[in-house]
Amino acid sequence: MAKTEGRKKRPGKGDFGYFKNEKKRRTLITAALFFLPVTVLIVAWIVYGTRMNVWTVLSVVGCLPGCRSLVHLIMLLRCPSMDEALYRDISAHQGTLTMAYEMCMTFYEKNALLDAFAVCGNSVVLFSSDPKTDASFIAKNAQDILHKNGYKADVKLLKEKKAFLERLDSMNQHQDSLREGIPFTPDEKYPDLNRDELIKHTLLALCL
Repeated sequence: MAKTEGRKKRPGKGDFGYFKNEKKRRTLITAALFFLPVTVLIVAWIVYGTRMNVWTVLSVVGCLPGCRSLVHLIMLLRCPSMDEALYRDISAHQGTLTMAYEMCMTFYEKNALLDAFAVCGNSVVLFSSDPKTDASFIAKNAQDILHKNGYKADVKLLKEKKAFLERLDSMNQHQDSLREGIPFTPDEKYPDLNRDELIKHTLLALCL
């Protein structure tokens, strides 16, 4: 029997549980990146009796990857995990739609915590339960990014759960008509992804 059989797959970006898993992973990576340069600094200080040596410079430079990782970790720590009950409510209406969960979409001017989004044809619907989310700004900028990547999709951001669930039900019922007449050429980099999945991939690239 393969050792990996029955092993739970770690949540990736766009999966429920991603923030919790990524915070743990990024904490370990950050600690590991700082461990070696700090150890070198301490050992060199003990050996030479002063921090004024070339190893101090090398240690400081060696901390740069750890600093970058620490910034990413700090941003992740500001992202609360998605409520499990909310995830269950939404996933019950997912049907066969291409969806993503638990994200922080980032732009230069503003960020937004998204609970989920769904893609079907040229319809993209985002949902955020965060009252601070600027719905019009996030929807417009996400739509602009998709248009620049060749996807003439219409992006809406909803902040009411009931309205989002109703939209999911409607999208499931009208999948054929939503995709009808839309030309699609597979991406050479991702030949196994269909158009909806490529749109999802593009949006996830905007997220932490």
